[in-house]
Amino acid sequence: MTWAKDWVRSSPGTHIWLLVIGITSLVIAAASEGLGQFLVHRTSSNIHELNEHPLPSLLISGFWIERPESFLLYAVMFELLHANVERWTGTTRWLLTVGGAHIAATLASQELVLLAIEGHRLPRSMTHVVDIGVSYGLAAAAGVLTYRLRPPWRYGYLAGVLVFFGIPLLTGASFTDFGHAIALVMGFAAWPLTPAAAEEPPPEDRTGPADRAAGPPPERRPESPQER
Repeated sequence: MTWAKDWVRSSPGTHIWLLVIGITSLVIAAASEGLGQFLVHRTSSNIHELNEHPLPSLLISGFWIERPESFLLYAVMFELLHANVERWTGTTRWLLTVGGAHIAATLASQELVLLAIEGHRLPRSMTHVVDIGVSYGLAAAAGVLTYRLRPPWRYGYLAGVLVFFGIPLLTGASFTDFGHAIALVMGFAAWPLTPAAAEEPPPEDRTGPADRAAGPPPERRPESPQER
């Protein structure tokens, strides 16, 4: 199927990421309950792991999902969001956007957990909370994809995205809901990296047809001493 090969080749980062998640999901599914719990805690980007292994925990946590049975759903989301954004912006800009959002959202959400622990609003056991998954990157891709759509579809899509991520944030938000909001905002802020930003004409070129047809204003003759 040529179209499928072309689709995969046009978004290699998305499909390599998805392949790794498929492998780690198989590992979790085949592991015993005890081993599975060890793996998801060891690969989490929680406060404990960030203190002990900051860089590995930030990177590795983005390649695991807690429930392997959700893999097919994530595969669909990757094709709809990541693949389209990567094909549109290019692999490098896509990776900068979703990778940066994953890291920033993880650090911000875990900082929120730390503050809640220090304020005695959460138990100290939350330093070992399971924090793995790919949802922060998906939230960032969802934000970027807003600029890919043309009006009026853009506005309907934007409203749906804001409702989807906003309702959990406003109704008993967890640290992951806060992280999703951070990642979504970073996706919106990635406008300068998109082709749509390059296509927008500079302010001096935004003249109407009438202005262009009229041509430059006539030169003014210098005033003589008698003219007032």
